[in-house]
Amino acid sequence: MKLPRRKFLHLAAGAAALPAMSRIAWAQAYPTRAGTNIATEAVVKSAPDGYTLLVVDASPAINTTLYHNLNFFFFRDIAPVACVISVPLFMVVNPAVPAKTVPEFIAYAKANPRNVNMASNGNGGLLHLAGELFKMMTGVDLVHVPYRGAQPALTDVISGQVQVMFVASTVEYIKTGKVRALAVTTPTRSEVLPDVPPLSEFVPGYDAAAWIGVSAPKKTPPEIIDKLNKEVNAALADPKLKLQLADLGSSVAGGSAADYGRRLEEEAEKWGKVIRAANINAE
Repeated sequence: MKLPRRKFLHLAAGAAALPAMSRIAWAQAYPTRAGTNIATEAVVKSAPDGYTLLVVDASPAINTTLYHNLNFFFFRDIAPVACVISVPLFMVVNPAVPAKTVPEFIAYAKANPRNVNMASNGNGGLLHLAGELFKMMTGVDLVHVPYRGAQPALTDVISGQVQVMFVASTVEYIKTGKVRALAVTTPTRSEVLPDVPPLSEFVPGYDAAAWIGVSAPKKTPPEIIDKLNKEVNAALADPKLKLQLADLGSSVAGGSAADYGRRLEEEAEKWGKVIRAANINAE
Protein backbone atom coordinates (compact mmCIF):
# COMPACT_ATOMS: atom_id res chain seq x y z
CA MET A 1 0.00 0.00 0.00
CA LYS A 2 1.33 3.42 -0.95
CA LEU A 3 0.99 6.19 1.60
CA PRO A 4 -0.11 9.68 0.59
CA ARG A 5 3.01 11.66 -0.16
CA ARG A 6 2.53 14.20 2.67
CA LYS A 7 2.00 11.47 5.27
CA PHE A 8 5.02 9.56 4.02
CA LEU A 9 7.27 12.57 4.32
CA HIS A 10 6.07 13.35 7.83
CA LEU A 11 6.77 9.74 8.79
CA ALA A 12 10.19 9.98 7.16
CA ALA A 13 11.06 13.13 9.08
CA GLY A 14 9.88 11.52 12.31
CA ALA A 15 11.84 8.35 11.66
CA ALA A 16 14.95 10.40 11.06
CA ALA A 17 14.72 11.70 14.61
CA LEU A 18 15.21 8.26 16.10
CA PRO A 19 18.50 7.71 17.95
CA ALA A 20 19.54 4.67 15.90
CA MET A 21 21.33 6.74 13.29
CA SER A 22 23.60 4.33 11.46
CA ARG A 23 22.57 2.23 8.45
CA ILE A 24 19.00 3.57 8.17
CA ALA A 25 17.53 3.07 4.70
CA TRP A 26 13.90 3.08 3.60
CA ALA A 27 13.01 1.77 0.17
CA GLN A 28 9.40 1.11 -0.77
CA ALA A 29 7.60 -0.31 2.28
CA TYR A 30 10.26 -1.49 4.71
CA PRO A 31 13.95 -0.94 5.62
CA THR A 32 16.52 -3.07 3.84
CA ARG A 33 20.05 -3.52 5.17
CA ALA A 34 23.34 -4.08 3.25
CA GLY A 35 25.31 -0.89 3.56
CA THR A 36 22.22 0.80 2.01
CA ASN A 37 23.19 -0.56 -1.42
CA ILE A 38 20.16 -2.86 -1.76
CA ALA A 39 17.80 -0.05 -0.74
CA THR A 40 19.45 2.42 -3.08
CA GLU A 41 19.30 0.01 -6.02
CA ALA A 42 15.61 -0.63 -5.31
CA VAL A 43 14.90 3.10 -5.55
CA VAL A 44 17.06 3.48 -8.66
CA LYS A 45 14.90 0.85 -10.40
CA SER A 46 11.59 2.30 -9.19
CA ALA A 47 9.19 4.46 -11.15
CA PRO A 48 10.14 8.17 -10.93
CA ASP A 49 6.69 9.18 -9.70
CA GLY A 50 7.52 10.61 -6.28
CA TYR A 51 6.09 7.66 -4.35
CA THR A 52 9.22 5.55 -3.88
CA LEU A 53 11.84 7.49 -1.94
CA LEU A 54 15.14 6.78 -0.25
CA VAL A 55 15.62 8.01 3.31
CA VAL A 56 19.27 7.38 4.02
CA ASP A 57 22.42 8.53 5.80
CA ALA A 58 25.87 9.26 4.34
CA SER A 59 26.43 5.65 3.27
CA PRO A 60 25.62 6.00 -0.46
CA ALA A 61 28.01 8.95 -0.78
CA ILE A 62 30.68 6.93 1.01
CA ASN A 63 29.94 3.80 -1.01
CA THR A 64 30.72 5.49 -4.31
CA THR A 65 34.38 5.04 -3.34
CA LEU A 66 34.15 2.09 -0.95
CA TYR A 67 32.46 -0.30 -3.43
CA HIS A 68 33.69 -0.94 -6.96
CA ASN A 69 31.07 -3.27 -8.48
CA LEU A 70 27.73 -1.63 -7.77
CA ASN A 71 24.89 -1.96 -10.28
CA PHE A 72 24.24 1.77 -10.11
CA PHE A 73 26.09 5.07 -9.76
CA PHE A 74 24.56 7.11 -6.98
CA PHE A 75 25.13 10.57 -8.45
CA ARG A 76 23.89 9.51 -11.89
CA ASP A 77 20.86 7.49 -10.79
CA ILE A 78 19.48 9.32 -7.74
CA ALA A 79 17.97 12.81 -7.48
CA PRO A 80 18.45 14.67 -4.18
CA VAL A 81 15.28 15.98 -2.53
CA ALA A 82 16.28 17.43 0.85
CA CYS A 83 18.54 16.92 3.82
CA VAL A 84 16.39 16.12 6.85
CA ILE A 85 18.55 16.22 9.97
CA SER A 86 22.15 16.74 11.00
CA VAL A 87 23.66 14.90 13.95
CA PRO A 88 27.02 15.73 15.56
CA LEU A 89 29.37 12.93 16.52
CA PHE A 90 31.23 12.93 19.81
CA MET A 91 34.76 11.75 20.39
CA VAL A 92 34.40 9.69 23.57
CA VAL A 93 36.84 7.67 25.65
CA ASN A 94 36.58 5.19 28.48
CA PRO A 95 36.83 7.08 31.80
CA ALA A 96 40.00 5.14 32.66
CA VAL A 97 41.86 6.76 29.76
CA PRO A 98 44.15 9.37 31.40
CA ALA A 99 43.47 12.02 28.73
CA LYS A 100 40.89 14.63 29.66
CA THR A 101 41.30 16.81 26.56
CA VAL A 102 41.98 16.25 22.88
CA PRO A 103 45.62 17.48 23.11
CA GLU A 104 46.19 15.14 26.07
CA PHE A 105 44.67 12.25 24.09
CA ILE A 106 46.89 12.97 21.08
CA ALA A 107 49.95 12.99 23.34
CA TYR A 108 48.79 9.79 25.05
CA ALA A 109 48.18 8.01 21.73
CA LYS A 110 51.54 9.09 20.32
CA ALA A 111 53.26 7.84 23.46
CA ASN A 112 51.46 4.49 23.06
CA PRO A 113 51.41 3.76 19.30
CA ARG A 114 49.28 0.76 18.26
CA ASN A 115 48.22 0.30 21.89
CA VAL A 116 45.08 2.45 21.79
CA ASN A 117 42.02 0.81 20.23
CA MET A 118 39.34 2.71 18.30
CA ALA A 119 35.87 1.16 18.00
CA SER A 120 33.41 1.70 15.17
CA ASN A 121 30.13 0.31 13.90
CA GLY A 122 31.80 -1.38 10.94
CA ASN A 123 34.57 -1.10 8.39
CA GLY A 124 34.05 1.83 6.04
CA GLY A 125 31.12 3.31 7.95
CA LEU A 126 30.90 6.97 8.92
CA LEU A 127 32.05 6.36 12.50
CA HIS A 128 35.12 4.51 11.22
CA LEU A 129 35.90 7.23 8.68
CA ALA A 130 35.52 9.97 11.30
CA GLY A 131 38.19 8.19 13.33
CA GLU A 132 40.42 7.69 10.30
CA LEU A 133 40.12 11.40 9.48
CA PHE A 134 41.24 12.17 13.03
CA LYS A 135 44.21 9.81 12.63
CA MET A 136 45.21 11.43 9.33
CA MET A 137 44.99 14.97 10.66
CA THR A 138 46.86 14.29 13.92
CA GLY A 139 49.32 11.56 13.01
CA VAL A 140 48.23 9.22 15.81
CA ASP A 141 48.32 5.46 15.28
CA LEU A 142 45.13 3.92 16.62
CA VAL A 143 44.05 0.30 16.07
CA HIS A 144 40.64 0.11 14.43
CA VAL A 145 38.27 -2.46 15.95
CA PRO A 146 35.08 -2.84 13.84
CA TYR A 147 31.84 -4.09 15.38
CA ARG A 148 28.49 -5.08 13.89
CA GLY A 149 26.64 -1.99 15.04
CA ALA A 150 27.30 1.10 17.11
CA GLN A 151 25.79 -0.18 20.35
CA PRO A 152 28.10 -3.22 20.76
CA ALA A 153 31.05 -0.96 20.00
CA LEU A 154 29.97 1.63 22.55
CA THR A 155 29.35 -1.11 25.12
CA ASP A 156 32.99 -2.17 24.83
CA VAL A 157 34.15 1.45 25.18
CA ILE A 158 32.13 1.66 28.39
CA SER A 159 33.62 -1.61 29.66
CA GLY A 160 37.17 -0.58 28.71
CA GLN A 161 37.75 -3.25 26.07
CA VAL A 162 38.46 -0.41 23.63
CA GLN A 163 39.51 3.10 24.52
CA VAL A 164 38.03 5.59 22.04
CA MET A 165 35.13 5.97 19.62
CA PHE A 166 33.51 8.56 17.39
CA VAL A 167 29.78 8.13 17.85
CA ALA A 168 26.36 9.80 17.70
CA SER A 169 23.43 9.40 20.08
CA THR A 170 25.55 8.97 23.18
CA VAL A 171 24.36 11.97 25.21
CA GLU A 172 22.93 9.88 28.06
CA TYR A 173 26.18 7.96 28.45
CA ILE A 174 28.18 11.17 28.56
CA LYS A 175 25.88 12.80 31.10
CA THR A 176 25.98 9.74 33.37
CA GLY A 177 29.77 9.47 33.20
CA LYS A 178 29.88 6.10 31.46
CA VAL A 179 32.12 7.66 28.81
CA ARG A 180 34.06 10.92 28.74
CA ALA A 181 33.44 13.28 25.82
CA LEU A 182 36.62 14.97 24.64
CA ALA A 183 35.07 16.86 21.73
CA VAL A 184 32.15 17.26 19.37
CA THR A 185 33.03 16.75 15.72
CA THR A 186 31.10 19.71 14.30
CA PRO A 187 32.49 23.27 14.12
CA THR A 188 29.93 24.51 16.65
CA ARG A 189 29.08 23.18 20.10
CA SER A 190 26.10 20.94 20.72
CA GLU A 191 23.21 22.67 22.49
CA VAL A 192 22.62 19.60 24.61
CA LEU A 193 26.28 19.39 25.73
CA PRO A 194 27.55 22.97 25.49
CA ASP A 195 30.63 22.33 27.66
CA VAL A 196 32.09 19.88 25.13
CA PRO A 197 34.44 21.81 22.79
CA PRO A 198 34.55 21.35 19.01
CA LEU A 199 37.36 19.09 17.83
CA SER A 200 38.31 21.77 15.32
CA GLU A 201 39.54 23.96 18.21
CA PHE A 202 42.44 21.51 18.57
CA VAL A 203 42.57 20.03 15.05
CA PRO A 204 41.85 22.97 12.69
CA GLY A 205 39.60 22.05 9.80
CA TYR A 206 38.19 18.87 11.32
CA ASP A 207 34.49 18.49 10.56
CA ALA A 208 32.29 15.38 10.58
CA ALA A 209 28.61 14.79 11.18
CA ALA A 210 25.95 12.18 10.65
CA TRP A 211 22.89 13.19 8.68
CA ILE A 212 19.84 11.79 6.96
CA GLY A 213 18.30 12.95 3.70
CA VAL A 214 15.61 12.08 1.18
CA SER A 215 16.28 11.19 -2.45
CA ALA A 216 14.22 9.97 -5.41
CA PRO A 217 14.84 8.14 -8.70
CA LYS A 218 16.86 10.30 -11.09
CA LYS A 219 14.15 10.88 -13.71
CA THR A 220 11.61 12.15 -11.20
CA PRO A 221 10.12 15.33 -12.77
CA PRO A 222 11.44 18.63 -11.33
CA GLU A 223 7.96 19.70 -10.23
CA ILE A 224 7.64 16.55 -8.11
CA ILE A 225 11.11 17.06 -6.59
CA ASP A 226 10.11 20.62 -5.74
CA LYS A 227 6.85 19.51 -4.13
CA LEU A 228 8.62 16.81 -2.12
CA ASN A 229 11.22 19.30 -0.97
CA LYS A 230 8.54 21.72 0.21
CA GLU A 231 6.76 18.92 2.09
CA VAL A 232 9.98 17.85 3.84
CA ASN A 233 10.73 21.41 4.90
CA ALA A 234 7.15 21.83 6.11
CA ALA A 235 7.46 18.69 8.23
CA LEU A 236 10.76 19.91 9.68
CA ALA A 237 9.12 23.18 10.78
CA ASP A 238 7.11 21.27 13.40
CA PRO A 239 8.20 22.64 16.83
CA LYS A 240 7.66 19.26 18.48
CA LEU A 241 10.04 17.58 16.05
CA LYS A 242 12.65 20.29 16.60
CA LEU A 243 12.38 19.79 20.36
CA GLN A 244 12.69 16.02 20.02
CA LEU A 245 15.77 16.41 17.86
CA ALA A 246 17.31 18.92 20.28
CA ASP A 247 16.88 16.42 23.11
CA LEU A 248 18.89 13.94 21.05
CA GLY A 249 21.60 16.48 20.32
CA SER A 250 20.51 16.80 16.70
CA SER A 251 19.03 19.56 14.59
CA VAL A 252 16.82 19.96 11.53
CA ALA A 253 18.63 20.58 8.26
CA GLY A 254 16.18 21.29 5.45
CA GLY A 255 17.06 23.55 2.54
CA SER A 256 16.74 23.11 -1.19
CA ALA A 257 17.35 20.01 -3.27
CA ALA A 258 20.42 21.74 -4.68
CA ASP A 259 21.75 22.29 -1.15
CA TYR A 260 21.40 18.59 -0.43
CA GLY A 261 23.02 17.69 -3.74
CA ARG A 262 26.06 19.82 -2.91
CA ARG A 263 26.30 18.24 0.51
CA LEU A 264 26.26 14.75 -0.99
CA GLU A 265 29.04 15.65 -3.42
CA GLU A 266 31.14 17.27 -0.71
CA GLU A 267 30.72 14.24 1.56
CA ALA A 268 31.61 11.84 -1.24
CA GLU A 269 34.77 13.81 -2.03
CA LYS A 270 35.86 14.15 1.60
CA TRP A 271 35.31 10.55 2.62
CA GLY A 272 36.63 9.26 -0.69
CA LYS A 273 39.98 10.88 0.12
CA VAL A 274 39.99 9.23 3.56
CA ILE A 275 39.10 5.82 2.12
CA ARG A 276 41.88 5.99 -0.45
CA ALA A 277 44.48 7.37 1.96
CA ALA A 278 43.74 4.74 4.60
CA ASN A 279 43.36 1.98 1.98
CA ILE A 280 39.96 0.96 3.36
CA ASN A 281 38.10 -1.87 1.64
CA ALA A 282 34.49 -2.98 1.98
CA GLU A 283 33.92 -5.98 4.24
